[in-house]
Amino acid sequence: MPNNLTIALDIMGGDYGPRSSLPAAVEAVNSIENLTLILCGNERLIRTELTKRGALTHPRIHIQHCSEMVNNDDKPSLALRNKKDSSMRVALELVKSGRAQACVSSGNTGALLATAHYVLKMLPGISRPALITSVPTQTPKPVYLLDLGANVICDAETLFQFALMGSVVAEQAQNLTQARVSLLNIGAEEIKGHDCIKEAAKLMQASKHLNYIGYSEGSDIFTGKADVIVCDGFVGNVALKTCEGIAKLIFYKLNKALNKSFFYKILALLLTPVLKKLYKRVNPDQYNGASLIGLRGIVVKSHGNASEKAFLAAIKEAVREVERQLPEKIQRKFEQVLAQSTAKNDCNS
Repeated sequence: MPNNLTIALDIMGGDYGPRSSLPAAVEAVNSIENLTLILCGNERLIRTELTKRGALTHPRIHIQHCSEMVNNDDKPSLALRNKKDSSMRVALELVKSGRAQACVSSGNTGALLATAHYVLKMLPGISRPALITSVPTQTPKPVYLLDLGANVICDAETLFQFALMGSVVAEQAQNLTQARVSLLNIGAEEIKGHDCIKEAAKLMQASKHLNYIGYSEGSDIFTGKADVIVCDGFVGNVALKTCEGIAKLIFYKLNKALNKSFFYKILALLLTPVLKKLYKRVNPDQYNGASLIGLRGIVVKSHGNASEKAFLAAIKEAVREVERQLPEKIQRKFEQVLAQSTAKNDCNS
């Protein structure tokens, strides 16, 4: 881990604000060596909560007072123009200035996207940021799904850029030589899908910088067929939340069934070790922390209703991305693609 690793936290964001983010922050600095956190938010409230946890004088926790906060129902344009001292904006400014190497927020997604885009700017060659996260599969390795809601409508070129960025994320996270990239579609056949999907498929297939393996259907997400699955933000957001809902439904039904009778309760005791292992593998909390990639800085978006455990997972994801130097690796990939495109144009001229 790099020395003096510093992450800025938007303490006020999300449904629970400091109730989930502060305990997670204390746990993070106690469990991760050399991690320093800058807590952005209402200083009085932060001090009160840290005092309750005996962490007010922790040497690696610093407070950055903010007079404003972005509400869940604030329009992105309002948050960007009128709340320049919000905990979200200040955390992003700390990344821009270099005081922090990453930002974590569970606040208003639209406001975070707009503010991060404005404050940090895009990496060269990338038109839009994308939200990406890992999803468990039948294999030991997860699949990386993007976009998860940053861009509801995408053209073919944008989907191609998402594929390039997603491949870098998967390769760095899973130590892959070349990630298998797929497009999420309504069928695996080449004739399926709208024109934008078909055009994106052509771009991916023609690129020497992608290992494009064709289309995936929704049922393929969990099979491990691909390392990266690309889609627009509308489809990705619905797919991710459906996955989370199914996981919760399965364990609700299972728990209800195992408590029906004395026999089932005995069976539940015998199955407890297996069930705990299974739940740990599919528990949405451990996959909390969608990365906003394509920016000149690291931004991790936590669920708005994140628990303490889930927010801690988001902090850990930010730490991993700092260690992997993700923005630099993505920029390098796009420089290679641009060089290839320039050389091709020179040959054709």
